[in-house]
Amino acid sequence: MTPTAATPPAAPAPATAERAADLGELLSSCVGDPARVTTDVPRRVAAAHDASPYLFTPRAVVRAASAAEVGALMAGARAAGVPLTLRSGGTSLSGQAGGDGILVDVRSHWRAAEVLDDGLRIRLQPGLTVRQANARLARYGRRLGPDPASESACTIGGLVANNSSGMNCGTRDNAYRTMESLQFVLPSGTVVDTAAPDADEALRAREPELHAGLLALRDRVRASAGSRATVERLFSMKNTMGYGLNSFLDHTEPADILAHLMIGSEGTLGFVGEAVFRTVPVLPHTATGLLVLPGLAEATDALPALLAAGARTAELLDAASLRVAQRSPDPVDELRGLRVERHAALLVEFAEDSAEELEATVAAARPALDRLPAVTGTALVRDPRVRARLWHLRKGLYTAVAGARRPGTTALLEDIAVPMERLTRTCEGLIGLFGRHGYQDAVIFGHARDGNLHFMLTQDFDSAPEIERYARFTDAMVGLVLDAGGTLKAEHGTGRAMAPFVRRQYGDELYDVMRELKRLCDPHGVLNPGVLLEDDPAAHLRSLKSVPEIDPAVDACVECGYCEPVCPTADATTTPRQRIALQREIALATAAGDDERRRALEADYAYAAVDSCAADSLCVTACPVTIDTGAVMKRLRAERHGATAQRAGSATARHWQAAVKGVRVALGTAHAAPAPAVRAATGALRRLGAGELVPAWADDIPRGGPARPGPRRPAGARAVFFAACIGSVFAAEGASDGAAAAFLRLCDRAGVPVVVPEGLSGLCCGTPWQSKGYTAGHRTMAARTLQALWEASDHGRLPVVCDASSCTHGLGQLPGALPESDRARFAALRFVDSVAFTAEHLLPALPEPRRLGSLALHPTCSTVHLGLDGALRTVAAAVSDEVTVPDSWGCCAFAGDRGLLHPEITASATAAQAAEITAGTYDVYASCNRTCEMGMTRATGRPYRHVLELLDEATA
Repeated sequence: MTPTAATPPAAPAPATAERAADLGELLSSCVGDPARVTTDVPRRVAAAHDASPYLFTPRAVVRAASAAEVGALMAGARAAGVPLTLRSGGTSLSGQAGGDGILVDVRSHWRAAEVLDDGLRIRLQPGLTVRQANARLARYGRRLGPDPASESACTIGGLVANNSSGMNCGTRDNAYRTMESLQFVLPSGTVVDTAAPDADEALRAREPELHAGLLALRDRVRASAGSRATVERLFSMKNTMGYGLNSFLDHTEPADILAHLMIGSEGTLGFVGEAVFRTVPVLPHTATGLLVLPGLAEATDALPALLAAGARTAELLDAASLRVAQRSPDPVDELRGLRVERHAALLVEFAEDSAEELEATVAAARPALDRLPAVTGTALVRDPRVRARLWHLRKGLYTAVAGARRPGTTALLEDIAVPMERLTRTCEGLIGLFGRHGYQDAVIFGHARDGNLHFMLTQDFDSAPEIERYARFTDAMVGLVLDAGGTLKAEHGTGRAMAPFVRRQYGDELYDVMRELKRLCDPHGVLNPGVLLEDDPAAHLRSLKSVPEIDPAVDACVECGYCEPVCPTADATTTPRQRIALQREIALATAAGDDERRRALEADYAYAAVDSCAADSLCVTACPVTIDTGAVMKRLRAERHGATAQRAGSATARHWQAAVKGVRVALGTAHAAPAPAVRAATGALRRLGAGELVPAWADDIPRGGPARPGPRRPAGARAVFFAACIGSVFAAEGASDGAAAAFLRLCDRAGVPVVVPEGLSGLCCGTPWQSKGYTAGHRTMAARTLQALWEASDHGRLPVVCDASSCTHGLGQLPGALPESDRARFAALRFVDSVAFTAEHLLPALPEPRRLGSLALHPTCSTVHLGLDGALRTVAAAVSDEVTVPDSWGCCAFAGDRGLLHPEITASATAAQAAEITAGTYDVYASCNRTCEMGMTRATGRPYRHVLELLDEATA
């Protein structure tokens, strides 16, 4: 079915302010805190965007906090005649996480986890990511069975809703097979907990029609030989198309049947508020190899022998994928110099519990490997670094294709599964379709061991011819897969993309079973209409997302949401995905001449996106196309500053010593004055327009710190010490004289002489200017500081050591503020954090530290960027027998002065880890950056100190 005209995203019926207020009032009565309900345009627009190519703007967004609230919201939606969609991570690719009614966020307040039976089982809420769940299991040597590639961002809610699997789990360890029990809420408000021994009796008592209907559907499916055969055939493969009808064959009691039908139901039957999973062991010993073969046929022919020999993973890459991988700046050895023609490759991995078992498995597999017609050998590697490069090749395909796509297009990642014996023919058929329909950049890769193929292509949805092309391709692809006896969705869920084709895959009888199941569970059709079941054959071609060009720095964004779990403002204002999506929405409103909408979005953007951003750039560490949204927000801050402000920033940089002294004096004065008077004064200054410069006074703001160290020029110096000015601005916790003094004493104690440069009191890493967008001041300070360090380090011969991790990171970015000619001059400068320098050079020469029992450790965003977490743990472990980093660790969002200017941001960012820390008892609390220590002290009420201060005391 092809459309006759472009079909832009459908807009819901115009919502007057009165109607929006009425809906907001109704929904507010359903939750404990009305502040968790919003009908504001910016918040609705920001929440509309997910990883799929579809876009629906909800009429309201609600952050539910309990199963009772979700049940009340369902009742409210039914009463208002408005559909309801449940959203957790928003990483689903097929359109199942968006709707134009009520969007209920079930991530923000749903991140609890409880490890059971020493890790054999785990109880999880829907807002936790798969990676976060596995982090809690890691100490037990266990993990969840499903292993989706999106594990860093996809949540347990999506894992359940889509019946997630992955590269290793196949159909044996997916969500359906490893689920032990669920607690779920039906649209009627009934809460079902299948862990209860009387769950089935309770379901029959509270939902008699549903209970009887499930029995009838069970018997109907079982009584039909044709239905049984179809279900058994489709679910012998990975299959997330339609409802999990295998539940009617695998289970007998309606409560068990319904629980398993919830797996993969994509939010159309109810809300899963809690799941208990059986876990699987982590196999720590692995051997990996990239086997390049002459063609697809040779690759697929090799699979049975490799799987029989014990390969646990076998990933297929077609010739187009190999060509993309070859274009990497550093291709793997197996692809260097290879002229890729019809080649294909298998990335295979063997894994066992012990090195001896792995050795035996690999030895047994060697004959099968040696028989392969591999063109670059069949070596298997165990080195973690080499293995990581091989897996980067596979996982980097998405990055390479998505990042190189033409601006304004969407990256589509689809997946199918076919019987193994038809895999080659299906691959060849897809390649033929790519050519016929003009998708020259498409690639095929996938989980070959399961007959599961992913293919990726780029698509423009802004014109009728492009949509028609996509429609023709989709129809042809559906025919190809179904003719091969396959399924149109193996892992990613039916969503809206494949909903019109469910009847075609299953036939009328089983489609009617699905329709009756939906009617029994959701008789009013409130939950996610249009998802999973859809009778309109062209529904998948409507409400498609427009992706305007806005900024080369962010145009590659695919709105996947990988950035959101690491963003400290995710629960307070906006996420990197939303910051980019809102820019796109502003551009679309501008192009459409919708000035009212544009003004509303722009007015909100100043605080919700720009000012509230911690600018820690953790987003770039998670983004598959390496977008640094934090850097973009800093640039937007700079664009707001006029010439006068920039000159003031530069003047401050030239007179930094006086500026720091002034702040120290002001802090001392503030502590001496009556607190109400200080609060009144700072409040007045903020109201006069200094809200981004002057913090609101709080009693926990430290006094001014000590002066920075004076010059040192010892003989045989091994480093230059650059004491961060933040340690002079703010005094250390308690009676300590700070990290700088502690580091110098440690150096003296270890016999490691260091230089302290002349004029240090007037120098800075530049972060205050860079973060606030004062580019002229950043350049001024960069020139002064780098010149001083160039001379002090003997033109780069000595490393420069800094005692605050964010400042170490900032020093490394200073050359970027200078013209290209000056950058080259300072290229030899090496910046090392004091924690890393201590771990490598001081610890071996220090006296044995007096040890403490337990230490709560807070790594910082900068330690992540600098790769310092290992060194930080090493130093912490030198002073404590037990070092704990909270499972819920994240950036504290203090971000220099963000936590002072916008304390609500730090309060939100630290809430989970503060609760985790205060639930336990520790002897000491440590970090490695003064403002992060302040943020965590404020959040927990516990005294956080620099880890070097603790080491200094332990070795004194």
